[in-house]
Amino acid sequence: MNEREPHKLVLSIRGLKKSFGDFHILKGVDLDLREKQNLVILGHSGTGKSVLFKCIVRLIEPDEGTIRVFDQNILELEEDDLIPLRMKIGYVFQGGALYDSLSVRQNLEFPLRYAKKVNMPQSEMDALVEEALVNVGLIESIDKMPSELSGGMMKRIGLARTLILKPEILLYDEPTTGLDPVTSGEISELILKVQEEYNTSSLIISHDLKCIGITANEVQVLKEGEFIAGGTLDEMKNHEDPFVNSFFK
Repeated sequence: MNEREPHKLVLSIRGLKKSFGDFHILKGVDLDLREKQNLVILGHSGTGKSVLFKCIVRLIEPDEGTIRVFDQNILELEEDDLIPLRMKIGYVFQGGALYDSLSVRQNLEFPLRYAKKVNMPQSEMDALVEEALVNVGLIESIDKMPSELSGGMMKRIGLARTLILKPEILLYDEPTTGLDPVTSGEISELILKVQEEYNTSSLIISHDLKCIGITANEVQVLKEGEFIAGGTLDEMKNHEDPFVNSFFK
């Protein structure tokens, strides 16, 4: 998936800044994500990639700038208006972030209950849980506990839990970190499958060249709190800036 597609914007960030004391993390970030696009963000540790994700869902409040999701500036929304928009954004955490004391089934039911669908018939909830697990290839693990899952399985279950609300935008934070090459490839292919079946748009933080090669329509490089280059994977591999092409050596 190396061609950028001219679809409409689903996410547009302009002039985003965030500091912690004297430590300036984001220094005026601009970024666009289009419908059905998989955009990979590259950058060294501590350059603001995860902070950017947390600003997008307002787990962290930025100091300046705008974040428009489906043409709504989420920084202007009150909490009650923000919740429905958050439901359209799925956040896939690096380690899966499953609740250890809950079974796989209960982990997947949790966001449905949080989304105030507590009156949903159990049969409907069961169908949604099973659909999400089928789509990540782990229906047989429905009654297992997180301690019984491998690292790759936990990432799949974490993705299934995110998918259960059928988000339109997905944020993947290092989806293949800590996985062997075979499992990494499987997770990367799964990201593509999800994008095709759910028509999602995705931001993906990754340093895994195999994952990037499989998933990316576009790559953006973040350095010291600013995006310094962007384009297709081939363009980034052949970029004249040594910092940019150092990621591909």
